[in-house]
Amino acid sequence: MQEKDGIPYIDRKLSQLHELLKSYGQIIVAFSGGVDSTFLAEAAHRALGQNALAVTAISDSYPEREMKAAQDIAKQLGIRFETVNSDELEIEGYASNPTNRCYFCKTELFDQLRPIAEKYKIGTIVYGAIPDDVGDHRPGMDAAKQMGIRAPLIEVNLTKAEIREVSERWELPTWDKPAFACLSSRFPYGTRITREKLRLIDQAEQFLYDLGIRQFRVRHHEELARIEVEPQEIERVASKPIRTQINEKFKSLGYQYV
Repeated sequence: MQEKDGIPYIDRKLSQLHELLKSYGQIIVAFSGGVDSTFLAEAAHRALGQNALAVTAISDSYPEREMKAAQDIAKQLGIRFETVNSDELEIEGYASNPTNRCYFCKTELFDQLRPIAEKYKIGTIVYGAIPDDVGDHRPGMDAAKQMGIRAPLIEVNLTKAEIREVSERWELPTWDKPAFACLSSRFPYGTRITREKLRLIDQAEQFLYDLGIRQFRVRHHEELARIEVEPQEIERVASKPIRTQINEKFKSLGYQYV
């Protein structure tokens, strides 16, 4: 591990993050229960105690198991926790699924967080964007920047690898959690997103989860479901017993081809 003046760089970044979070006084953490937002929530709780509030948005594009996990993680962290309803499907710019769909999602999320901030007189909202995201196609980051939402992990340059390393050190349950993207990301751009389709994908992915598959995506192409898994899982998923179970389940949900 690289050091400067005898202090590991990662610990310098943690110290900078701690001081930055303390400087906010009170904050709301947009909390999904993923690797980055869990790390940020823990760091905020360490820096601010009860002056840090984690808020999770309940949405049709957010699987029920992820919602339950977020509640359980917040309880484990000991951070104050609330939920808010997010209605991005009511926004045409989101439901029509353009390439900047995430812009409308994040705008709706932060719009829903503002009344909570006003209620508790909290001046700062933060979210878990990381340096690894910079330069990618991330319309949601544009929305956050326009709305004055802070990204402290970017400000102190904590990378995904460093976040996982410290999360393991802090014994956070998410330190090795696979990456997750909202269910709306399963549709090709231009395919209209509906509650019914999201529910279908959620049920299909829940079945794969129950089979013990760790990292997966079910890509929705109307009557066709395309399953993506990690290379090491392909042989297992393609084996006749598992393949048969998946085919039968997905067809019972309404897919014609898997």
